This record gives sequence, structure tokens and C-alpha cells, in this order.
Amino acid sequence: MNARIAVVAIGRNEGARLAACLASITRSGARAVYVDSGSTDDSLAVARAAGARIVELNRDAPFTAARARNAGFEALRADGLPEFVQFVDGDCALEPGWLKAGMAALEADPSIGIVTGWRSETAPEATLYNAIAEWEWHRPAGDITACGGDMMLRAALFERLDGFDGSIICSEDEELCLRVRGLGLRVHRLPHAMTRHDIAMTRLGQWWRRSVRAGHGFAEVGDRHPGHFAAERRRVRIWGMALPAAALAAIPAWGIWPPLTALALYGMSWARTARALRHDGDHPRRAAGIAGLLVLSKLPNAQGMITYRLRRLRGREMRLIEYK
Repeated sequence: MNARIAVVAIGRNEGARLAACLASITRSGARAVYVDSGSTDDSLAVARAAGARIVELNRDAPFTAARARNAGFEALRADGLPEFVQFVDGDCALEPGWLKAGMAALEADPSIGIVTGWRSETAPEATLYNAIAEWEWHRPAGDITACGGDMMLRAALFERLDGFDGSIICSEDEELCLRVRGLGLRVHRLPHAMTRHDIAMTRLGQWWRRSVRAGHGFAEVGDRHPGHFAAERRRVRIWGMALPAAALAAIPAWGIWPPLTALALYGMSWARTARALRHDGDHPRRAAGIAGLLVLSKLPNAQGMITYRLRRLRGREMRLIEYK
């Protein structure tokens, strides 16, 4: 077993996906900690069978990915903190060779604070929702502003940052990246396969809730770091709030024409996006579907941003938004 690195996996009701995740960690030779957020399926039995160290989060506090990852890091102290920590979601399997590549990058360049790689979907062709997730993961290598929850960093840096902000229910990974960059360190994506993700999304309602969660993250992290997610928040305010609100408000005076005009504008946005995706090499049918979801996503994104704002105004706790 490689004592220099450990992997913290987090999950809730991942079942067979968790089994694949933990098996990939075992094959890597790294120490594994699994943190469970109130699963009601056989996830805990799967983790026990895999021989992982298990942490069950107390149900008295809201579940968040940030809280789970922090708990996993703390559990590593029992056997001594490793030099490096890799975080993965329980629906992701490590790709062979990734841990070695990530550690080598961090050792070779002290200016890198967080290193990540390429994530891909196990079955991008299965549903349009899987396809758009694959599209989201397909990003260039090099220095980046932020990355998702599959990341590697030095344990000493994680301690210096006091870990993830446990109160954030979405985009806590991006928020950590922003604080790392605030220290003058880089967030870097290697041109190396890192994880295989199994989103297994089959229903529009699942995709809608995932998009609501993303909008919540835009607003919540944007409050903490005003310059971040600025473009995303602006697009949501225009396409997800102002345009539909204006179209509905104008109906008494102009009848059906304002909604038709709004639909035409959405159609133009869809056509432009689909054309850009085809130019990048996407199959026309796939490009059309992904473009449609990207245009439609502004509505659930708006719902998420408004949900966050209402929760803040009422002084209520931020609660996990699940989509599986």
C-alpha cells in the first residue's frame, strides 16, 4: 500500500457505482476512507465488503459534500495524514495511473496547489443527460480557474485552508479552488484520464434538479467571491428571469406576441449554440439535444438562484439538493 497518498470517497445511495469506485481505489494501492451521508441502500455493506474505513455522518446536521469530504480527511488522522489526498465522488472510478501522475505533478511543481485530470462518463451515449454531462467534463488541460470535486492536493495545504466550507451545499469544490488561487497557487488540469463518472441519469426531473443545484451554487459561491460565476449569473438573470418575466407581464397589453417573441429569441439562442457544437465536432443530433438543454437550463438555474436568495432572506439553513 502506498502510504504517501489516501483517497477520500463520499456518497449517498450509490450502490453498484460505489462498489466500482472502491474497487478502483483498492487496485491503486492507496488507503481508502468512505464517508456516507445517510444512505438507505446497501452502500454501507458495499463499503464494508471493500475493506474501506467508513465514516457515517451524523444525521442531525444537513448533509453536504463539503462536510463529508472534511470528515473523510479527519478520519485519515487515525493512521497518520498522508502527504497527498485525492477526493472522489462515490459514483466515480479512478483511472489506472492517475494517482501516480497527480503526485508526480505536485512533486515537480510547488506552485501547483490542486491538480486534476480528465473525467469522462461511462455511458455518454445512453441518454441525452449523460451526453451533456460528458460535454461538461470535456475541458482543455492546463491552468484553470477551478475544478470539480475529483481533485488531488497536499494534505498540508488542505489543513492550512481549514478544508472545504461545510456550509456550502453546491460548488464547494470551486470555492476551495478560489481560496487556493488566493494564496498564489495554481489549479492545474493534466492531460491525463482521472476518473470515470457514472451519472446514470434517465429522467428530465433528475436533470432539472441538478440544474437547480447548479444555480444555487452560482448564487452562493458568487456571494462569497463576487467576481466568480459572474457570467453564469448574468446569463441566468437575462434568459431565466428577465425574458420570461417580461414576456408574461406584457401579455395583458400585447396578447400572444411577447411570449412568441421570447420563444423566437430562445430559438435563436438554441440554433447558435447547436451550430457551435457542430463546429466543435458533435454529431448534429447530439448537438441539437445538448443545445436544447443548455438553453432550457437557465430556468432551473434561476430557480436555484432564487431558492438561495430566499433562504438567506429568511435566515434558513441551506439544504442539500439531490438529483438522484
